[in-house]
Amino acid sequence: MHSFTEENYLKAIYKLQETNGEVVATSALAQVMGVHAPSVTDMLKRMAGKKLVTYQKSKGFKLTEKGKQVAVGIIRNHRLWEVFLVDKLGYKWDEVHDLAEQLEHIHSEDLTNKLDKFLGFPKADPHGDPIPDANGVLPKSKAVLLSSLKVGEQGTFTGVTDHTPAFLNYLDKAGISLGNTLKVKAIEEFDQTYTIQLNDKKGAVISHKVANSLLVNK
Repeated sequence: MHSFTEENYLKAIYKLQETNGEVVATSALAQVMGVHAPSVTDMLKRMAGKKLVTYQKSKGFKLTEKGKQVAVGIIRNHRLWEVFLVDKLGYKWDEVHDLAEQLEHIHSEDLTNKLDKFLGFPKADPHGDPIPDANGVLPKSKAVLLSSLKVGEQGTFTGVTDHTPAFLNYLDKAGISLGNTLKVKAIEEFDQTYTIQLNDKKGAVISHKVANSLLVNK
């Protein structure tokens, strides 16, 4: 059994490895966890003793296979609980993250698998993030950032890179929802403001920061 803190570290390391490469710097993890680097180092030493991470001098650290399995299991729990909270209890997508953070630490493989079946084996959570299956296999996403599209190109809105309630609430107010077709109509040269068209109908003007936080499948 691992502590909640260890599990949160494992999950954070896994996500950093996905975006930053196999080896993760202590400073990067400290920033994500909101703690000082010495605290991260102490935690990693304890986790290395449990064979959850390995350390490469002057480079950083990465998850062992054991650590990866634990991290993927936590991510699976988290994303399934988010689906449950939205689909079955009526929560909004900007309200579920903190609740799922608590529920993800319930250790029952049987409960997780029954929850998965009860929900109809969903492939993604309410934010569009893929859900690992019972074997720990995480589907590979082909999504790209909206900001990578050129004028005239379009894609289906499938996810976000910013999960903060403030950003999700902003999207709700702008009428931008998962499944929308987003077409880049224009990009302002001065400040990189994007004019987009939703589902070939409604138009919207968004900042480059927003465009850089939306994932689409072309």
